[in-house]
Order: sequence, then C-alpha cells, then structure tokens
Amino acid sequence: MHRILIADTLNPAGIEALRASGAEVVVLAAEDKPRLLEIIPDFDALVVRSSTKVTDEVLEAGKRLRVVGRAGIGVDNVDVPAATDRGILVVNAPTANLISATEHTFALMLGWARQIAGADAAMKQGVWDRKTFVGQELQHKNLGVIGFGRIGQQVARRARAFDMKVLGFDPFLDPAVARELDVELMPLVDLLAESDVVTLHVPLTDDTRNLLSKEELRHVKPGSFLVNCARGGVVDEEALLEVLDSGQLAGAAIDVFAEEPPTDWRLAQHPRVVATPHIGAQTKEAQKRIALETARMVTSALEGSLAVSAVNLPFRSAGGRAQPFLQLAEQLGRVAGAYLQGRPKRLQVDLWGVDEELRVPTSIAALRGALTPFLGDTINYVNAESQAADRGIEVVRSTHQKKAGYSHVVGVTLVGPDGEVSVAGTFFGDGKPRVVRWMDFRLEFRPAGRLLVLRNQDVPGVVGRLGALLGDDGVNIGEIHLARDGHERALAVLRLDQEPSAEVLEKIAQLPEISDARLIEVAQV
Repeated sequence: MHRILIADTLNPAGIEALRASGAEVVVLAAEDKPRLLEIIPDFDALVVRSSTKVTDEVLEAGKRLRVVGRAGIGVDNVDVPAATDRGILVVNAPTANLISATEHTFALMLGWARQIAGADAAMKQGVWDRKTFVGQELQHKNLGVIGFGRIGQQVARRARAFDMKVLGFDPFLDPAVARELDVELMPLVDLLAESDVVTLHVPLTDDTRNLLSKEELRHVKPGSFLVNCARGGVVDEEALLEVLDSGQLAGAAIDVFAEEPPTDWRLAQHPRVVATPHIGAQTKEAQKRIALETARMVTSALEGSLAVSAVNLPFRSAGGRAQPFLQLAEQLGRVAGAYLQGRPKRLQVDLWGVDEELRVPTSIAALRGALTPFLGDTINYVNAESQAADRGIEVVRSTHQKKAGYSHVVGVTLVGPDGEVSVAGTFFGDGKPRVVRWMDFRLEFRPAGRLLVLRNQDVPGVVGRLGALLGDDGVNIGEIHLARDGHERALAVLRLDQEPSAEVLEKIAQLPEISDARLIEVAQV
C-alpha cells in the first residue's frame, strides 16, 4: 500500500480520491509541520500547495519518496532539479484553473472598464457619485491577446460574445489555427499599437521575462488598458508605471506581480490600476478540480504511468533504459529550437538502432525540448503533443536500422517558415549527449551552453580572425569544433566562456567568409 502525506490544505475531494485509490493518506497537522523532515521518510508521495517548501533537504530525507504532487500550476516551492537527480517525479495540475483564469481576466477587464472598484469604494463611504464614474464599453473594441495557449484561446472565444475584434501575438501559433479562431495575427508592437485592451497569457520564461519592456510599452495605443492574469515578471513594472503616469496607458488590471506579496506597492496602489492578490485560480470549482487532478496525477505516477503531468523527466515511469534516449532527444530539441529562432511548423524525429517502443516517448521528449525555451515548464510529457497541435506544429516519427558507426542515433529536424535545422546525436560511455551531425556536417560537441554556430567558406584564416575579434572583446573560446563537407563549405561550433557584445557578433557576421553566424544559449536538461 502506498503512503501519501498531504502537507498543505487540500480540497476534501482530492483527499477522498487519494483514499479511494487504496493508498494510506495522512494529513499533516499544523503543529507537526516543523517535524516534516522526521515524518517524510515513511511516505511514497508528498502533496503540497504553495506553503510547504519542498527543499533539497526534504527530498533527501524522503528515502521512500517517489512522487511530489503540487496542487496547482507553479512549482516555485519545489526544488525540481534536486527531485530529478533523485528520480522523484514532480507532477502538478496544469489545466485545472483554465476556466477560473479565463473568467478572472474578464472580471478585471470589466471591473476596470466600468470603474467598479472606485464606484464601490465611494458607495462604502456614503458618496453617491454618478458623474465621476463614467466607464466604457467593450463592444467593437480591439482585444490584443498575447499568448494563444489554452487560456488565450478561451479568452478569444469569450471576447466574441462582447463583439470584440481579437488580435493575436504568438510566434508559435500556426496561421491556420488563427484563422479557425478568427484571430488576426500580427507582430507584438503592431498589436500594442492597435489594441484597445491588451491581455497577457504567457508563462514566465527567460524569453518572456519583461516581454513588455519600456521599448514595447511605448507603442501602446493611447487610452488603452492592460490586463495581466498570467505571471508577474512578464511586464516590466517600472516601465508600466511610466506609461501609466504619463497617461499614454489609461489603466491596468493586474492579478500577478514580479514579487508576491509586493514590497513596492506603487503599482498595486496606483490610481489607474485595479489590483487583486493573485486570485485567478481562487474559485471553489478550480480548487476542487486542482485537488482532483493532483490526486489523479499522484496515483497514476505511483502506478508507473507515463500519462502524468510531469514537470521533470519521468525517469521511474519511463525506466532507466529509456532515460538516456529521452535526455538526448530533449537536449537535441532544445538545440534545434534555439537555433531555428522562429515558430516551428514541423518536427521530425528519426531513430537509428533504437527500440520501436521508444519512438513515441523520444519524439515527445524532442518536442518538449524544442518548445521549452518558449513555453517554459508548462510543457511536459502529457501536454507537449496537444500544445503542438494547438499551434499547428506537425510531428513526424521514423525508426531505421542501425546507422553506420554508431549503436544508436537520434535525429531531430525542426522546420520553420524561413528554414530548417537538422541535428543528430548519440551518447557514449559517460552517458552524456553528444551531437554527431549538424545538417550535412559530421562533427562532435556537447549540445549545451553558450554556442556560437558559424557557416563559412572553407578557406584559410577564418579561425584566426574569429579568435582575434573575440579576444579583443574579452571572450575566451572554451572549445572549438570544425567540419567541412568537401564542397568548400565549413561549419564551426565555438563554446564561449563569456557572452560577446552585439557589436562583435555583427563584425563576425560581416566577415566575407561567414555566411551565417548565430549565438545560442542551450540549457542542460
């Protein structure tokens, strides 16, 4: 019998579902929380919300621990890398608050448009003031939706009921899907310039942090307002204060902040802002769904199912033999996604000398890797394919006989509207992923870190000029890998210890021998 410890308050429906699975369920009493390290060794699974911090120390103490269930979306309070190192699966409930977040977006939108908060505050003070609180209608307004995942699409559909025109920005949404939704896709700055209302529905990743910075916000349509029910940090709060103070942005409705709770209350208390304390998922229905979905994920994970919403690699459910192939495929997907620099339309995964049964999970791992730089931890083994389908990304899988020279090879080809990248790799005795082919070039390098990828003419002196330019910029070359194809074309992959300046990168790109130069940052899986 599995033993499950619930460390935070959980909706009773989730507790009942866990018990119905046959597991022994223990709810940690408030007075026993300081003794978590003493108690956790006897449990197979731990369920938390946001209060309990699942640190490396807690995971180390959990000798039997196989699963951590986070009742919600974010996993900021869970040390995911430490859990992964120990083979502990971290699962969450990524879709349970879909409707609540969608409806809260409109609650904030309508609340600001009709000045509900100000009018209510006046009434509470006994002031009857109809003239001050003149609102505006949503009908016939342009709604700019940034991020067209499930929540963004639900918001777009509901906006139709208000007779709003929906504009969209999502680099990974296929135009055909946009047409089905009757959404006009456009560049971000154009969307900001044409939208009367802008709403964000993107995760917080390295690529989306300060997505709306000072540069972008200066393009907002005068008199428009902004709604953020996504994540704190996707909007530069200082820049937002500037456009609010200047009056270019008429107002904002905000549920999430870069720091929660804020230590700087200027934005939340701004007279042009309607603010709520991150309550987008705080509905009775959502809390019940979160509890039930988390219970289902935890019990499925304990049973060894791969069909769980995992935010880290499912080592246990996939089995130790599969782990290196999944890691390799995801790492190659990250490389291809970083290099493509645009919305992928097609992902092809080719396997040589790899068991047929690994064809699907390996391709999902590659897809997860290709989309993670843009969509963050919302991508996992359950939703990678559906997220790709939502964005019109085609996934193709093929298996082949063993490739000459290697026991097994995984190949990833990512195709975008402006080109494609094809990379293949394997792992050797140390189990670490290695690239062994880039496009038509054969070479070997580790697919992680700060990589400068160059295509150039196969002529003398190129490496020397590169070294001089980078050296003058204070950039050290940690590794250099070279290849040529016999047709006077060459490829160089340089691992850099420091990030070169934009000016030096421009000089490198303008060298007559260089046909293409791209700097990519690839995180290690």
